[in-house]
Amino acid sequence: MRADRDTGAVRRWRSEAIHRIEADFNRSADTHLIRVELPRHPGITLYLKDESSHPTGSLKHRLARSLFLYALCNGWIGPDTCVIESSSGSTAVSEAYFAKMLALRFIAVVPASTAAPKLDAIRFHGGEIHMVDDPRTVYDVSNTLATETGGHYLDQFTYAERATDWRGNNNIAESIFAQMSAEEHPVPRWIVCGAGTGGTSATIGRFIGYQRHATRLCVADPVHSVFHRHFSDRQALSLPEGCGSCIEGIGRPRVEPSFIPSVIDRMIAVEDVASIGAMRALSRRLGRRVGGSTGTNLVAVTQLVEEMAARGDVGSIVTILCDGGERYGCTYYDDPWLDARGLDWRAQETAFSAIFGL
Repeated sequence: MRADRDTGAVRRWRSEAIHRIEADFNRSADTHLIRVELPRHPGITLYLKDESSHPTGSLKHRLARSLFLYALCNGWIGPDTCVIESSSGSTAVSEAYFAKMLALRFIAVVPASTAAPKLDAIRFHGGEIHMVDDPRTVYDVSNTLATETGGHYLDQFTYAERATDWRGNNNIAESIFAQMSAEEHPVPRWIVCGAGTGGTSATIGRFIGYQRHATRLCVADPVHSVFHRHFSDRQALSLPEGCGSCIEGIGRPRVEPSFIPSVIDRMIAVEDVASIGAMRALSRRLGRRVGGSTGTNLVAVTQLVEEMAARGDVGSIVTILCDGGERYGCTYYDDPWLDARGLDWRAQETAFSAIFGL
């Protein structure tokens, strides 16, 4: 039975599916906000919004839940729909979780370079893997699979910015400001995040504007990504062939429909080697591993902290701990893997460790 045949049985199934997702949300506590002291800059405090504590281990859990609810309420998913997504891994892991909850077939279209533990996690939740050699083809392949299966392509790159209620409903921005309310600097000077689809930055930027906060939004972006280029020059829409970042989950070769540059105050381009060094330094500070995109965020945070300190400013900065490092044991935490790619991260780790007094 196709999703667009809105019979009584389909309506009852859809109602139960939404109920299951909402019940799962109610069972999940909010993610933690971790305070990190910066000994070199005592007037500035860093906070990490730890999204690794979601059931599927990453920030993308929020997005996957929103995309499923959006598709269900639009009547795009029914009890027999095959669900497809193009992803670098983490979104697909989270979507496989929700597809399994609803007993739906799920296919993840992923680049062949995706870390093996992410693929294992997709399969653990019942998802199927469809690999492509060229990451630029994930969109077309996903659309083709949706046509062939009579299924639905969730398309995070188009719908991320509209599937989440940016005015509230416990989105990540509302959660950050609520958790910051008892701190000495409750309104952050900056919130720093990355951009994969653009959904998180759109949600945070819109919420800041809607609530009339003085907070500014900075997006950290890999050097080999088009987003920061498009932010500076709206005519820049794609990267040259063969140009790409090794940091999974953020940065794109083309400007995605969900990327809304007008809500962003600043973008900072980050070299991959700096992301790895910052990731390693923060992992030492926390006593547990974090992922590469968190390292990218930290590089931008460090630049903002240094600028604030030079002006004699005090205040708080919030950034996102996007996921844990367990899925990157064979990549970012594998020294031979990094060395083979010419990523000499050791000096960068030493430099970023200094901000934590390590």
